[in-house]
Amino acid sequence: DAKHLVPNKMRDFFCTINLDQEEVFRTQVVEKSLSPYFGEEFYFEIPRTFQWLSFYIYDKSVLQKDLRIGKVSIKKEDLCNYTGKENWFMLQPVDSNSEVQGKVHLELKLNELITDNGSVCQQLVVHIKECHGLPLINGQNCDPYATVSLVGPSRNDQKKTKVKKKTSNPQFNETFYFEVTRSSSYTKKSQFQVEEEDIEKLEVRVDLWNNGNLVQDVFLGEIKVPVKVLRNDSFQAWYLLQPRENGNKSSKTDDLGSLRLNICYTEDCVLPSEYYASLRNLLLKSSDVQPISASAAYILSEVCRDKYDAVLPLVRLLLHHHKLVPFVAAVAELDLKDTQEANTVFRGNSLATRCVDEMMKIVGKHYLKVTLKPVIDEICESPKPCEIDPIRLKEGENGENNMENLRYYVDKVFSEIVRSSISCPTLMCDVFYSLRHLAAKRFPNDPHVQYSAVSSFVFLRFFAVAVVSPHTFHLRPHHPDAQTSRTLTLISKAIQTLGSWGSLTKSKLSSFKETFMCEFFKAFQEEKFTESVKKFLDDVSSTESKEPSGLSEPVHLKEGEMYKRAQGRTRIGKKNFKKRWFCLTSREFTYHKQQDKEPIFTIPIKNILAVEKLDENSFNKKNMFQVLHGEKPLYIQANNCVEASEWIEALCRVTRCNQKRLSFYHPSAFLNGNWLCCKATLENTVGCARCTAHADTQIEIDGDRETERIYSLFTINMSRVQKLEEACGSIAVYQGPRKEPDDYSNFTIEDSVATFHTLKQIIDTVEKLNESHEKYRKKRSSSAKYGSE
Repeated sequence: DAKHLVPNKMRDFFCTINLDQEEVFRTQVVEKSLSPYFGEEFYFEIPRTFQWLSFYIYDKSVLQKDLRIGKVSIKKEDLCNYTGKENWFMLQPVDSNSEVQGKVHLELKLNELITDNGSVCQQLVVHIKECHGLPLINGQNCDPYATVSLVGPSRNDQKKTKVKKKTSNPQFNETFYFEVTRSSSYTKKSQFQVEEEDIEKLEVRVDLWNNGNLVQDVFLGEIKVPVKVLRNDSFQAWYLLQPRENGNKSSKTDDLGSLRLNICYTEDCVLPSEYYASLRNLLLKSSDVQPISASAAYILSEVCRDKYDAVLPLVRLLLHHHKLVPFVAAVAELDLKDTQEANTVFRGNSLATRCVDEMMKIVGKHYLKVTLKPVIDEICESPKPCEIDPIRLKEGENGENNMENLRYYVDKVFSEIVRSSISCPTLMCDVFYSLRHLAAKRFPNDPHVQYSAVSSFVFLRFFAVAVVSPHTFHLRPHHPDAQTSRTLTLISKAIQTLGSWGSLTKSKLSSFKETFMCEFFKAFQEEKFTESVKKFLDDVSSTESKEPSGLSEPVHLKEGEMYKRAQGRTRIGKKNFKKRWFCLTSREFTYHKQQDKEPIFTIPIKNILAVEKLDENSFNKKNMFQVLHGEKPLYIQANNCVEASEWIEALCRVTRCNQKRLSFYHPSAFLNGNWLCCKATLENTVGCARCTAHADTQIEIDGDRETERIYSLFTINMSRVQKLEEACGSIAVYQGPRKEPDDYSNFTIEDSVATFHTLKQIIDTVEKLNESHEKYRKKRSSSAKYGSE
């Protein structure tokens, strides 16, 4: 959210997230506010190098261009200082000199020349090769050129490249020569005289500009390299463009307002797979360790201050290697040992419940969409008033009508859930099966506990949570407005109660906190609800095989607006780009003139042969990719690099098992009778580049990356690992009552010998990985060129 925004009157505001100058996310517009609350969450993988993560606040305008009020820019290196906590940031003015993006490839060389009269002078050679990732200007590729200067206290020699048209990745390949020192035959009076020692003060400056033709040229960034670093050597490196030194210093001192952000940023250096073998094996055999509290996976959750940090990579790794179900069963059994009452089964925030929560989010994503998205869309797009709290009723609202509306929505959501068991992923069913039988074994005299053990997850922690915050589960793109949010909260409460109906009786209606909810539920006291919940819970906690997936509805995977290259020709003969609505399901990839219209073009998933990026030089457009199928390639342009990366990944994932996948493809387009990449003249010739290999896995998980994350967590928490090791040692040595329980009373130590043995293995494995990382860092720093990324 933001507060005290300028101008000091009610306006319509929205916020964008940018990687350098590229917008990757935009919030909904918050109308008529000075302190707008956006409340939106955006998680994304960063698909390219960047310097700044920036947040811009805009004043929405209907007739004119939206006005940028101010920005918060955080340098990549500083992101780790803010991660995981909320911070208020003062908005900074938006200054054209500070808005930079991209990098430039330079080769610099200092030569010694012998002049005609035999004296020695020095010459600087600057070869400007190319630039990459320059920003779009007004949504279009720019017309860039570069100025190359040799600057010193008493000189400024400047040269200029040719202008390259309509490209963000210009290839300049131009060389410039500068005299650095003159021979001693020049007189002191000469204006060219430069003292030998002045080389210490000279620097090469390269400025990138967009050629404005009839309007003013736009600054795109600069780099400065001191000549003294060359020392008769040749340097070739990529340099990130920087803002002008006075770029962020504005004469304005006005307070533009402030923005509150919660940023979670992680960056891992993932080594080749073989380095992780020991740690991976240690984690994967966790479910076989007796007792489970002595396993590496359990110890990880004990030593991390926040269990959630450990749960996310742990669940993904175990899931990737098909080891999650036995591990969840083992930690759930430990959880049940401490549970005294059947009606509190799996209600806490233990390792077991967190693991199941995370598993449901990963595995059940598509299940949620196919079950709830249509009804959530209906509630959000044509909302009916549903407030039943007499205190909150607006003037003129009828409580009885609202109760009917709420009843209608609850009935609809409930019926969608209880008939969805056929779509429930097998892995979720396997986990629920384990939990059900463990709970029944722990409380043999309670007939309801086997149902409440499952409903406490599937209703309370899965469906009810998704209903109350659909944007978090990607069922809706944005946070719903206040009234819709309240409606969803009431529906969620109702779903939780109906889901736990098996353990409720009519006499327990009085246990509702709110009287109005008690009144509302009197209408639900029908046996069909109890029976349908019982049947649903039986189905989703059964390990019997379901119907073949071919009979089920196609799963909706991704949709959104992008541009595609038109198949036909325009009047002037050029092929153009048109905005279309794209939709990907588990069966087909389609595009439509508008959302909710019939598809204009359909490609069955089984016909897709490859999905690859497309070189920008094909059409001078960024963020393009190609879908290769039976006919001509379909060329598509996404709105930004994050979106392009997500579409490519989603399409590759759904086509990973296609039998006729290509091994080679053309990275550029076929234009004017030849392929731009390899100059082949036959359109159906075999591709010239090898297709990107995509992991043949059910869920997009990089096992090495997750293991690296776990290694990082052990490293960060090594003092706690050692403390736990000391605690095990002292228990093993001193068998009597513990004298100083505070040192290790927070840890679960069932078997000190087994736990100590695992801890020793963890410490040894982490130390070996430390050495490997250190070797990599040294190698990288020794091979890095001055100014390289």
